[in-house]
Amino acid sequence: MARTILKVFLSLLALLTLAACAARAPDIQVERDSVTPGTAVTRGGNKLALLGDPLRVGEPLPPASLVDTQMQTVDLSERRGEVLFISVVPSLDTKVCERQTHILGEDGDRLSDGITRITVSRDLPFAQKRFAEEAKLTDLLYLSDYRKADFGRATGLLVDELYLLARSVILVDKAGRVRYIQVVPELSHLPDMETAFARAEELNRE
Repeated sequence: MARTILKVFLSLLALLTLAACAARAPDIQVERDSVTPGTAVTRGGNKLALLGDPLRVGEPLPPASLVDTQMQTVDLSERRGEVLFISVVPSLDTKVCERQTHILGEDGDRLSDGITRITVSRDLPFAQKRFAEEAKLTDLLYLSDYRKADFGRATGLLVDELYLLARSVILVDKAGRVRYIQVVPELSHLPDMETAFARAEELNRE
């Protein structure tokens, strides 16, 4: 009898703890708007310039050297025949970037074949690999811009002062052209992933 009461007590305690954690976990705002690459974003309300050449819808994705988790060089501008869903985050070690990547990996599982999901950040490839394994999101392609920020400069997404990448989503069609961009105005907010998912499906049907 005492053992049964103890089990019930522990179960209730666990539920209360989870509820308290959920109550403390703030919702992260989702941005519906965006800014033009190559202008500026904010961090906590402080304006930060974006460096590099801004992307433009309809133009080819510019060449840039990235590094995968096996330390191999990858240039996304060379890929053809697939839709590229590029989720750009400042650092996987932050809660907003983690949430964005979980959405890409978990909610993005419903995307059709032919859409390649990619996370790009300036984290070291080793850190990206560790994140993928710990988060159980190993079906994404992780690419690092850690060397010279080639990708950030080529896309106008390198944040001045921080030298991290601006939070954004880029969709590239099967011919290698940029067809959709959302650069989140405030770095602490999430991009509109649902809209990007729907747009990626449209591109995949073209």
